[in-house]
Amino acid sequence: MRMLVSPEPRGHFVQFCGADERFLSANVGRFLFEGLQAGEGLVVIATPERRDAFIGEVARLGGDPEAAIADGRFQLYDRDQTLGKICVAGQPNKDRFQTIVGGALENVPTERIRAYGEMVGKLWSDGRRAEAILLEQMWNELQTKMTFLLFCSYAIDVFSDEFELSRIDEVLCTHTHLFPGGLDRALDKALNSAMDEVLGERVEGLRSLIKANYRPAWGVVPKPEAVILWLRNNLPDLAEQIIGRAREHYDAISQEPTWEPA
Repeated sequence: MRMLVSPEPRGHFVQFCGADERFLSANVGRFLFEGLQAGEGLVVIATPERRDAFIGEVARLGGDPEAAIADGRFQLYDRDQTLGKICVAGQPNKDRFQTIVGGALENVPTERIRAYGEMVGKLWSDGRRAEAILLEQMWNELQTKMTFLLFCSYAIDVFSDEFELSRIDEVLCTHTHLFPGGLDRALDKALNSAMDEVLGERVEGLRSLIKANYRPAWGVVPKPEAVILWLRNNLPDLAEQIIGRAREHYDAISQEPTWEPA
């Protein structure tokens, strides 16, 4: 994916993932690996399990994460501990965020940095959604003061009813790009097959309507995810049937032996 290799300056990326985290590990691993290859520093704020998965993926791609950790170019922080330090009475505190997270970025001995964080995802999963958006806004403000790329993740399944406009609009508005939560071409194929089966002869007219009227106010959103959001918002009577069938098709494709996350 081009944005993982040569992203735009101060890009703020987000990925939604369900129970299958293979694609998240592949994307974050590639994001970090490409940063090391370009001589950039890395900051990761994640759970121990995710940190280990990302380090393993960087190594699999041919990088030397252990050397980068040893020389300070690759810095690792615990998600829960860091989140606890930046919150006051359960609320992310701007001054603490600047001191702790901003300080971590400043400690990296490179001019350009790539950061991955999942504190926002933790807040979201705990039902603290206003706090998650507040923390996203703090990250965005920090990006106006420092040069770094940011990658976030949320435990949101694009096939679930949580993935609909009224719930995730604020999340999308705080990011420049949404990365596919799975194999993009497989999701596109699954969704098209489901629409054909449910809508029959009406499908081409609906596809034309989606193309003509879908004008999101957010950053870049992959086509399949954009179509799912459109269906939930504009065709609620049939959306669940289409998306449920698309999930069945996608699950079948993703279990094929030739399936690769990246």
